[in-house]
Amino acid sequence: MSTITHAPKTLADTLWSNDSSLLRHVTLAVVGSIALWISAKIQVPFYPVPMTMQTFVVLVIGMAFGWRLGAATLALYIVEGAMGLPAFAGTPEKGLGLAYMVGPTGGYLLGFLVAAATVGWLAEKGWGRNVWLTLAAMTIGTAIILAFGNAWLGAIIGWDKPVLQFGLYPFLPGAAFKIALAALLMPAIWKFASPKGE
Repeated sequence: MSTITHAPKTLADTLWSNDSSLLRHVTLAVVGSIALWISAKIQVPFYPVPMTMQTFVVLVIGMAFGWRLGAATLALYIVEGAMGLPAFAGTPEKGLGLAYMVGPTGGYLLGFLVAAATVGWLAEKGWGRNVWLTLAAMTIGTAIILAFGNAWLGAIIGWDKPVLQFGLYPFLPGAAFKIALAALLMPAIWKFASPKGE
């Protein structure tokens, strides 16, 4: 009698046994939220504007954790910020808690949650295991973040203002760099973690 084994759906399943223990989920969500804090605070010189690695971390969390745990991790991060902890980019200088979240950049936070869930769902379908599918998944996730962010920004400042010049165009080069980085990194980690191609 042969035993059928199923390949892990996510990178997290591969790197930390394929179980569903509460301790595992809580630990990964907390570690993920800390990574989001750190990525929001570090600015990398880039053209035409400095960038953080936060959208990269958002999408990597979704791809590594899968849609449920990825979304839960982003929800934890957003709740931490809503409670007034200085979790978001520009905090505490630009405000804290709900006051910050209803400001011009609040739409990006919602976009983070939706993008992590979407990329996580695609990853569970195998989209994180080769360069081209990872590239496509990360592009979709980035488009979701930018769409939510710019829709919110337009609603806040008015569509008579140059919304795309404020919230989209300056960030496209950095977004392209982070998409390319993820497309190279994630399949390489899968290859390392699953040497037999599981």
